[in-house]
Amino acid sequence: KFEVSRSSVRDAIRALELIGLVEPRQGDGTVVCDLSADSLVNPLATMLLRKRELVGELLDVRKMIEPPLAARAATHAAPEEIAYLEAILRRQREKVRSGELAIEEDSEFHYTIARAAKNSVVLKVLDVLMDLLRESRARSLQVEGRLQRSLAGHQRILNAIKRRDAAGAEAAMYQHVEEIEEIVLKKF
Repeated sequence: KFEVSRSSVRDAIRALELIGLVEPRQGDGTVVCDLSADSLVNPLATMLLRKRELVGELLDVRKMIEPPLAARAATHAAPEEIAYLEAILRRQREKVRSGELAIEEDSEFHYTIARAAKNSVVLKVLDVLMDLLRESRARSLQVEGRLQRSLAGHQRILNAIKRRDAAGAEAAMYQHVEEIEEIVLKKF
């Protein structure tokens, strides 16, 4: 009905347990705790203070992982993967022209580069990282000019991959993630 995986629901319930909003009860399942104003405000204030720091750390991890992936994709991508990256950018460009967010294309572009790097372990790590950053990515794509900057960054990365220029792809991806970081951290 809600198109959410069981593991996502489990993680959400675990997070609610950690901040004291729900508790498991034998025979009743998970129930909402009696709430006071303090029990709501304190975890929320802590979470908001921590969120900016966490997003910054997650973006640091992206800077550590994605530029080398782009470099590796430049030397390992199959012609059909490059063609697929071009198709993603065409769809992204059309959405940007019509004022749509192109969140799916943005994610798909980064995921396809990771796939083209031919490392399944890093692909899983990137998957988790992108899930953790989903909200901040969606918000950052709404910032004035961000869609165009993202598209331009993707084009620079793809051009380097097409040239089989590993150093150029790495530099372009690093610049792209730094631009994202600058925008995202202004939003928090």
